[in-house]
Amino acid sequence: MNDRDLDRLAEVVAARVRERLSGAAAHSAVAATGTDVRKPCHANKAECTGCGWSVRRRQKDVETIVALGASRIGAAPNVAETGGVPTDLARYIDHTLLKADASRDELKKLCDEAKKYSFATVCVNPANVRFCASQLGGTPVKVCTVVGFPLGASTGSSKAFETREAIRNGAGEIDMVINIGAMKSRDYATVLDDIVQVVGAAGSTPVKVILETSSLTQQEKVIGCALSKTAGAAFVKTSTGFGSGGATAEDVALMKAVVGPEVEVKASGGVRTTDDAVKMIEAGATRIGASASVAIVLGTAGQSKDKKGATVVPIRKSMY
Repeated sequence: MNDRDLDRLAEVVAARVRERLSGAAAHSAVAATGTDVRKPCHANKAECTGCGWSVRRRQKDVETIVALGASRIGAAPNVAETGGVPTDLARYIDHTLLKADASRDELKKLCDEAKKYSFATVCVNPANVRFCASQLGGTPVKVCTVVGFPLGASTGSSKAFETREAIRNGAGEIDMVINIGAMKSRDYATVLDDIVQVVGAAGSTPVKVILETSSLTQQEKVIGCALSKTAGAAFVKTSTGFGSGGATAEDVALMKAVVGPEVEVKASGGVRTTDDAVKMIEAGATRIGASASVAIVLGTAGQSKDKKGATVVPIRKSMY
C-alpha cells in the first residue's frame, strides 16, 4: 500500500467516522427530547440498524449472547448513563508507575495494591518488568510495559526488539508509542510499518498503540486509529501521560467510533478521580491507565484535609 492509497483510506475513514458521530448525536437528541431509550426494541435481525442501544433495549438478548461466550458487547456513547456503569471498576485499570526513579519498594507496593484490588495490570517501565512479574506470579494480574516510550521516536526495529525482550521478561501486554513525527509528516507508511513490527514481535501478546492525542489533529487521530486497526493492534490508547495533555472523553468517543467493536480503547493521562474514570468508560474506554488507581476505586480521589488534618470526603453519588 503506497502513500496515495493510505491518503485515500484516511479520507474514507474520516468520512465514515463523521457519519457515525452524526448518528450518535441523533441518539443524544432523541434522549434530550424525552424519548425513553430504555424501551424494548422490536426490530428483527433484518431491520436492525446497529444503533448501539441493545445493551439497554434488549437486555435478555444481550445476556444470551454473553452466556454463549461473548466477552465484549458494543454500545452507543453514553449508554451507561441509563444504568450500565460498571461497579467493578478495578478490572478496567492498568495500575501505573512510570516515573524514572521508581524504587523497588514503590514497585512492590504497586504490585501488592494490584493484587489487593484486582487491577487488570501493573504498567511499568521495561527495566522493571522482571521484578514485577516475580511479584505477581500465580495471580491474574498481568504486567504491562511501554515500548518506544514516551516519545515514539525510536525505529520500528528497536521497538520490536524492546517488545520481544519485555515478553521474555514476563510482560503480558505492550503499550507502544507511534512515530508521532511520521504521522505529522503524513508518512503513513512508516507509521503503519512501526506498528506492524511491534504487533508481529508481540505475537499473541496484546499491543496497545499510544497516539499521544494532544499532539494530533482530529484527522490524524482518525488515521492513527485506522492504521492501528489495520496493523492488528488490540487497543488504541490516548496518551503517554508525559505529553502536553491527557485523555478526554471526546477523544475516547472518536477513537471508538473509528475502531469499532474489534479494537478496544484505553484512556490514559490525567484520569485521577472516579468521575474521570466513569466518563471515559461511558465514552467507550474498556481500559484506564492511572496512577491514582486505589483512590479511584475507593472513590477518595480528590479528597482534601481540614485544618486539623482530618480527611474531608466530598459528597458524591456512590458507584457502589
